[in-house]
Amino acid sequence: MEASKLGSVAVDPIEHVIHYHQATKHHFSRYARSLGYLDWANQPDPFRRFQGAPLMPLPILQPEEEPLSPPYEALYRHGAVESWPLSIRTLSRFLEYALALSAWKQAGDVRWALRSNPSSGNLHPTEGYLLLPAVSGLAAMPALYHYAPKEHGLELRAVCPDGTFERLMAPFPPHAFLFGLTSVFWREAWKYGERAFRYCQHDAGHAIGTARLAAASLGWRMALLDGLSSDLLAELFGVNRAEDFRDAEREHPECAAVVWSDHAVRGQESGAGENRIEIPMFLDAAAVKALAAGQWYGKANRLSREHAVHWDIIDEVAEASWKTQTDQCTVPLRNSSVPATPDPLSSTARSPSAGQLIRRRRSAVAFDGKTSISAAAFFNMLRRVMPHADLPQPDRPVPWDVWPWAPAVHLALFVHRVDGLEPGLYVLVRDPQQLPALQRAMNPEFGWAPAPGSPADLPFFWLLEGDARRVATQVSCHQDIAGDSAFSLGMIAEFESNLRRHGSWFYPRLFWECGLLGQVLYLEAEAAGVRATGIGCFFDDPMHELLGINDLSFQSLYHFTVGGPVDDPRLLTLPPYGERR
Repeated sequence: MEASKLGSVAVDPIEHVIHYHQATKHHFSRYARSLGYLDWANQPDPFRRFQGAPLMPLPILQPEEEPLSPPYEALYRHGAVESWPLSIRTLSRFLEYALALSAWKQAGDVRWALRSNPSSGNLHPTEGYLLLPAVSGLAAMPALYHYAPKEHGLELRAVCPDGTFERLMAPFPPHAFLFGLTSVFWREAWKYGERAFRYCQHDAGHAIGTARLAAASLGWRMALLDGLSSDLLAELFGVNRAEDFRDAEREHPECAAVVWSDHAVRGQESGAGENRIEIPMFLDAAAVKALAAGQWYGKANRLSREHAVHWDIIDEVAEASWKTQTDQCTVPLRNSSVPATPDPLSSTARSPSAGQLIRRRRSAVAFDGKTSISAAAFFNMLRRVMPHADLPQPDRPVPWDVWPWAPAVHLALFVHRVDGLEPGLYVLVRDPQQLPALQRAMNPEFGWAPAPGSPADLPFFWLLEGDARRVATQVSCHQDIAGDSAFSLGMIAEFESNLRRHGSWFYPRLFWECGLLGQVLYLEAEAAGVRATGIGCFFDDPMHELLGINDLSFQSLYHFTVGGPVDDPRLLTLPPYGERR
């Protein structure tokens, strides 16, 4: 990317990303810039459609229909779920768990949808795409589709020219397909203004998480094609086609992943189960261009009649964090003949199914200020978010096997109501190799004692003792939900060194990791009988000051809270696709 394209604020893309990050912080004395009110007349349509594109409805499956959902704990263990073949039914289940509607809520005459993938403000900037082989009941030829969640169907965007799909997918396991995500920044900017780019990246991380766990529920593997340039992603999904987005809000390419069935690689391995297969984290650029040169269908709908303000700073940080190069890297496949890995976490005798938890997951709007959770449940949650950074990517537990980079995000926890654990400030170090760097960056007076009762293999440290409810509320934009919970937390990312090491394009990925963390915590909360919610509004530097961080070595990127929910009895809950049942 040429520095001249970045405007006058900064010439270096990394410095420009840092400028955006600093400019969009909330402070006690002021919030990041936004419109200041909700322009209800121009509220964005939450559903993108491509007018003129054929829509292929997917079957609406009942929970008791095949493919059946495995026990929740099985999602996190390689080899614990038998692989299902790709079909229109398994594709329907995958998208149901990844991006579909999970319910409708109604208050009076107003109705709005909830989805499997969480979203800041329920605004849903994330769009899903799939590049599929011929699937019986769907299409007789390989094609690119856009997922329409309201209809639970696939919109045909482009048919692959002869041989193109085979060229694209040749390096991958048999019957693999591509899954991709884009963002419509306007959907978040309508409400949140300049900070919206951050929230779009949180949501992309949540969607990566829902997709990875949806794949795991079918015994499928998934790996982010993190070597791809943003230009190639835009071309692959057609979001660079000006003629298809004329007068409509544009989509920003986020990521693409390859999804495949574990049993599809059996028989390709050599020598007593030894795994010698490697798959690329990139695509054949010439094959992508051949797809882009084919016939396309549909024009994007306009989401808002008018835009009161255009936030230039969002366009600038999107450009500054654009990945300009394709990295031709590979990742080995895990040996599919290895038996299922044991789950060291304690579990109930009658575990709920993954589908039950995914369907009932909700973002809490208030907590009761009295519900506590057991220490066992709390430590289960913490162990579930450990990525086992010492393992190679394919051997890390789900969902941390989805991308190749080392974990960059740690948890600073305000413990309020955990049975057997003293209230106070704690830290979970998700990559033990980063412990010295965290200790150097934080207040030197912190204790860093291993938390009493913590499992020996969990790098969980007690920093300060005391009632943290008030300070947790204060740093989370004075929101009671952070203090009325069982615990709340800030996600602290190794910040500037990662940008210098990888490049400005790594900035969104730090937020993706936070979103994926949040998705695991959402489901873990449901499994423990409580509820969770993400907090995008927090006072950035006051949080850093609380921890003693006075530079850009670490930054708080997302807050989260877990507790006993208070439901609004005035709201009516309706099934997601009742009219189709």
